[in-house]
Amino acid sequence: MTREQYILATQQNSLPRTEHPQFYPVGIYGWRKRCLYFFVLLLLVTMIVNLAMTIWILKVMNFTVDGMGNLRVTKKGIRLEGISEFLLPLYVKEIHSRKDSPLVLQSDRNVTVNARNHMGQLTGQLTVGADAVEAQCKRFEVRASEGGKVLFSADEDEIVIGADRLKVTGTEGAVFGHSVETPHIRAEPSQDLKLESPTRSLVMEAPRGVQVNAAAGDLKATCRKELHLQSTEGEIFLNADTIRLGNLPVGSFSSSSSSSSSSPSSAAPRQTIYELCVCPNGKLYLSPAGAGSTCQSSSNICLWS
Repeated sequence: MTREQYILATQQNSLPRTEHPQFYPVGIYGWRKRCLYFFVLLLLVTMIVNLAMTIWILKVMNFTVDGMGNLRVTKKGIRLEGISEFLLPLYVKEIHSRKDSPLVLQSDRNVTVNARNHMGQLTGQLTVGADAVEAQCKRFEVRASEGGKVLFSADEDEIVIGADRLKVTGTEGAVFGHSVETPHIRAEPSQDLKLESPTRSLVMEAPRGVQVNAAAGDLKATCRKELHLQSTEGEIFLNADTIRLGNLPVGSFSSSSSSSSSSPSSAAPRQTIYELCVCPNGKLYLSPAGAGSTCQSSSNICLWS
């Protein structure tokens, strides 16, 4: 037996022997174990409720691989179906509607569309309100759907109406505060054309003449005080089958004309000739033709009565 074996044998024999060995429990027991099970159960219930709520939200919001609810994400952009409400500002480049439905922008108050430059400054604004539609911009244009022809344009200098026909359907007509320049004014085929100035003068001027034509009706010029027909370099030409001047005063007969009318030859029926006389002040009157006529004008127009 070696020395090491002897030492080990003597040490084992010297250890006291116990009749009942002691065991030390390993783990959580008692109230700690019950608390741990309670927290594990609470965590499990929370996870189940969270999973159920997540599934419910996905179901209600209609989440799919393409988007959420009425919102669909496509290659061309974002597509909204149905009625959508935006509570915060929306920044987009273009807004298009479906081919078979219109685009409706609705608001409880005003609908305002703003355009800004790269500096953020406001360059154009369109406001649609309950009382009026206002547009603030440097130039406002309305173009035709086919060809892009300018139908209406307005800026600080002028207003241009590019339509083939300007039609005013109001009962009071069109009211212009200042002069109007146009090459042609025409009424509807079955309507009358009326140019009226209730409190001022009506002046029509043209460098090469003014032509007033009534193809199938009458031409009537009425004024309160005076009617002037003036030609600076030409003449005033009246061409008609019958020219009538009503309400003209008639001159008196002289004694020579009355004595000559009492001759026997005057018993035969004959037509009396009247002369249209012009006074120096420009007034016209009728006077019987004859030697005793009171007409003093050098050039007379004789009319048959």
